[in-house]
Amino acid sequence: MPVVAVIGAQWGDEGKGHIVDMLAERARLVIRYGGGNNAGHTVVNRHGTFKLHIVPSGVFDPAIVNIVGSGVVVDPAVLLEEIANLEARGISTAKLFVSDRAHVIMPYHILQDKFDESLRGEAKIGTTGRGIGPAYADKMMRIGIRMGDLLHEETLLQRLRLALEIKNKMLTTWYGAQPLSLHETFLKYLEYGSKLERHVTDVYPIIQRALDRDLPVLLEGAQGVLLDIDHGSYPYVTSSPPGAAGACQGSGIPPARLSSVIGVCKAYTTRVGEGPFPTEIEDETATTLRQLGTPWAEVGTTTGRLRRVGWFDAVMARYAVRVNGIDTLAITKLDVLDTLPRIKVCVGYRRHDTELDYPPANPFILGQVEPIYEDLPGWQTSTAGVRTFDQLPAEARAYVARLCELVGARLGMVSVGPGHDQIIEVHRII
Repeated sequence: MPVVAVIGAQWGDEGKGHIVDMLAERARLVIRYGGGNNAGHTVVNRHGTFKLHIVPSGVFDPAIVNIVGSGVVVDPAVLLEEIANLEARGISTAKLFVSDRAHVIMPYHILQDKFDESLRGEAKIGTTGRGIGPAYADKMMRIGIRMGDLLHEETLLQRLRLALEIKNKMLTTWYGAQPLSLHETFLKYLEYGSKLERHVTDVYPIIQRALDRDLPVLLEGAQGVLLDIDHGSYPYVTSSPPGAAGACQGSGIPPARLSSVIGVCKAYTTRVGEGPFPTEIEDETATTLRQLGTPWAEVGTTTGRLRRVGWFDAVMARYAVRVNGIDTLAITKLDVLDTLPRIKVCVGYRRHDTELDYPPANPFILGQVEPIYEDLPGWQTSTAGVRTFDQLPAEARAYVARLCELVGARLGMVSVGPGHDQIIEVHRII
């Protein structure tokens, strides 16, 4: 049975939760493998509209086991609030498990994140201020605190004492802030551990049993691969690897077990925060793309910030496909383009007298490139009620076919709205 990774093929906010929520009906295990509550998935299903930040999108089916993997950084307060909100709306979290190896976002991480971003001034990178980057930094410095530590008083006290010796010097000396209390912080996070004890466990045997039994598994990404710490538009990136390699690392599933990598992308492009955006548009068309529809409006699920919008960038999408081994595209929000008479697609970049077919690593150079556009006809009719690919207008079918041709992946799904029944499945994946 398949192990399918669902990853964002742009700069995030592509509609991964929408796709995972639909595909989860066929899975037995859904694993969120990276990122933290700096990411958000808006899911619309028969239960209502939900905004998820840490909990995997398979939680709405009580038969599915949902795992927050080892590659995630977890803010316990946010996780507890999310669990409480789901339970209050009748969604069971009995089969939600959090890896005891996942790292914890501590209060000093959030302070450090906000101070650091403020000190960058005009060079700010647009972080969410939720402590994600500092938590990953401490993980790599080997002074991090893991979810399993919250269940063991002696381990938590030992590791927190060491961390606060370092962090309080930083807070007081670098930032002129007040030190954090070891006693108060220890008791607060010990309490978090007590409240989350039924969810925190070693997820290795759960995952291995599923693999041994050939059960269908979904790996759910956060952010998009163009924000990858290694392969994204550095430094305007996230602090984790959101791509296919990160899916394996963060879940603990070997790469050889991946049977498919689904890249989710919008029929156009958006970006939240700072950084280069070659196909960005700021005219009336941008207003149409940004604000059309609810809950489809282009506002960040986590940040509430208006998203920057632009035409589909096939150069970036092709790069994402090749770096991550994406074999199948899920194209979302096709309906947002319904009213446009003409639609542009970026098929290359031009810088001075040179044409580029891949994005340069230097963000300054990327910000200088001129998009080479292909102009395609729109269809100017509503697609919201379409339920099969053949029923789409000919121009819409030609448009998505051209996107797949340009990026080098087959078409798997197209969505024409936020509902389950508005996802048109062209090739069955799982």
